[in-house]
Amino acid sequence: MELHDDSSLGGAVLGRAGRPAARMPRAGLCQKRVALFTGAYNHIADGVSLTLNRLVAHLERKGAAVRVFAPTVEDPPVDHAGTLVPVRSVRAPGRPDYRVALGLSCAARKELKAFRPNLFHVATPDLLGRSARKWARRWGVPLVASYHTHFSSYLKYYGLGLLEGALWAYLRRFYRPCRHIYVPSPSMAEVLRHRGVTGGLRLWQRGVDTTRFSPDQRSLEWRRARAIDDDEVVVSFVSRLVREKGLDVFAEVVEGLQARGVPCRCLVVGDGPARREMEARLPETATFTGHLEGKALARAYASGDVFLFPSDTETFGNVTLEAMASGLPTICADATGSSTLVDDERTGLLAPSGNARAFLDATACLVTRTRLRRRMGRAARRRAQRYDWHAILSRMAGYYDEILNPHRARAQQAAGDGAACSEPALMPAS
Repeated sequence: MELHDDSSLGGAVLGRAGRPAARMPRAGLCQKRVALFTGAYNHIADGVSLTLNRLVAHLERKGAAVRVFAPTVEDPPVDHAGTLVPVRSVRAPGRPDYRVALGLSCAARKELKAFRPNLFHVATPDLLGRSARKWARRWGVPLVASYHTHFSSYLKYYGLGLLEGALWAYLRRFYRPCRHIYVPSPSMAEVLRHRGVTGGLRLWQRGVDTTRFSPDQRSLEWRRARAIDDDEVVVSFVSRLVREKGLDVFAEVVEGLQARGVPCRCLVVGDGPARREMEARLPETATFTGHLEGKALARAYASGDVFLFPSDTETFGNVTLEAMASGLPTICADATGSSTLVDDERTGLLAPSGNARAFLDATACLVTRTRLRRRMGRAARRRAQRYDWHAILSRMAGYYDEILNPHRARAQQAAGDGAACSEPALMPAS
């Protein structure tokens, strides 16, 4: 793994009119030389950063060259894939674990020119993304984007709902030059279409490691170490502990179960700025593990019985898919992301967004009905097995080929290569 520092970058290699010189194609194919711009890569371990690291690793295994332009910190929590070029950034207000990219420095621009990209991929519509758009336009390099965060759904949690119209106007302008926009779920694509972001939508779902996240990881010893009896039903929540993940609804459900006398335990896996508040609100009814990863996370998932995730801000729902792979029935908001993953009344239950009473009724149903809970858990596991990372990332490489190697892309589509899940690869306009 290589980390480039802004202060020690070499000179630029330029083509005509200041554009990066293109590499000659080999065997009739143009090598992918992808410049990826993102606000999250190695300084935070979240769904966006982990997904992009998987993509970069896959592309490099397949012979592509990639440079990642992103904020970083002195001791990053993610052992990143590929070559990272740090960009200037500041701490996000109120969220010090996140950073806000401020654009490309002179040194980063030199590195970008020397790299000679033939495709720009923007993952965040921020100042860094705006800078990437400018250079893509100036050099005549194709621009694509991926939509990872449902920004408008966050506004209500921070008292900024009046800004929704202005935000969508900005996003429409930002994504207009993009040849492709990669969206995590059909439900998210429909929201974008409704808001006027329609050009070049492509489906880029997420995968799950069904060997790591598996019912086989269930451990009675792990439960006993946390004073959970073997026959207790455990209602689990796994996520960063931030307001927009539906924490208020989750807490109301746990309190409601206790008030109804429904026998169960609550397990909260994750950390974040709202942890102290949640611990104070649920002191006796919840076990808090803090942040877990790897085998410890997989064991925590599988050692639960019901997965309750009321978040209505998801574009896909990585934690929901991991819970499904672990054999848990899921109770989620009938909103973007989750509504695509959860087959209502088969693999879990969907409840109206923000409706604590509906979530309470659904949770009580699965806690008290053992056979139904187990049947849904088995069905959830089968559905999760359809989400194969290799096929999904191969599809993404195929999307790049639509622009860089269209003849190859057409041949692969005709042969059915790179198909993932049962959803359509292309998102036709409605």
